[in-house]
Amino acid sequence: MRIRVVLLIVLLIGLTAPLSSSAEQKPLVVASIGPIASIVSEAFGDSVDVVTLIPLGADPHEYQLTAEQVSLLQRASVIVTTGGHLPVEAKMAGLKKEGVISGELLLIDDYKREGFRYLPERWYNGKDNPHGTWLDPDNALAIAKATEKALEEADPADAETYRKGLLCFEERVKSIEDSYRALIVENRSSVIEMPPVQYAVEWLGIRATASLLPEEEVPAKGVDELVPAARKADIVVYSIQSPEQLKKGAMELASKAGKPIAGITVFWKDTPYTEVLIKNTATILNVTAERSPQRVSTVKAENQNAGYVAAALFAGLSLGVAVGYIMKK
Repeated sequence: MRIRVVLLIVLLIGLTAPLSSSAEQKPLVVASIGPIASIVSEAFGDSVDVVTLIPLGADPHEYQLTAEQVSLLQRASVIVTTGGHLPVEAKMAGLKKEGVISGELLLIDDYKREGFRYLPERWYNGKDNPHGTWLDPDNALAIAKATEKALEEADPADAETYRKGLLCFEERVKSIEDSYRALIVENRSSVIEMPPVQYAVEWLGIRATASLLPEEEVPAKGVDELVPAARKADIVVYSIQSPEQLKKGAMELASKAGKPIAGITVFWKDTPYTEVLIKNTATILNVTAERSPQRVSTVKAENQNAGYVAAALFAGLSLGVAVGYIMKK
């Protein structure tokens, strides 16, 4: 008799387990590109499922949605874009308007309400620069905040989980932002190789005065044409994912102008956002700061935590060491 009761209990558990798993399905968040997915993944972790639409290495300005991806978008609770300027994102906005997709589609106005800002392309009639906006940590936070609100709307039962995830992400990013000030030398300028790089240098207070490639569909300028601007600047900065011809152009420009050069990451996949932020910051500061890495440890920051992370930023130490130290305090 007892054996029958035990078997019955086991059978009931087996029957109900799949139902429980289905009921606890995570919200699906679709991100247009890898860096945006990294922001969402780091902020909300295992509480959401994150999928990237445009593969790393594909030209985001040429990529077209597949039928399978349209089906994926139809299942998404939240869709996170770069702001809406990519053709894929414009297509998604059309599908949303037509009622083909029902999930919350986040566009530039959603981000601007959270503090997002465009920078002006000073070298190209001062137009708003929509490229590489995520490289500014304040823009990354705006994207995360808009995503958190959309997740709360889609899944109110787990609102507290999303709020906690956002708070932890914000603490990490702010710790890095606060710490770089111990190393920055004011009134610096740069010549960049393409528009996205502007956001990586200007949040550090390094003004971008000219760009080798003025805009996405505009021919690159000649190296000799930009040498006078580069000589007035402090640094040349390029994207390590750029086509070889552009990278060689940036290196030739730095050589002719006699200026240091730094290569940063603009696009990536499956790497935490703050890890890339620290690496890019360390790369830029290592060629602009007047102090050597040996002297960074003596920098007098506002507090011990800021001083430690400033040193980590400069030396390029891992995110786990730098931010983990702060989280323990």
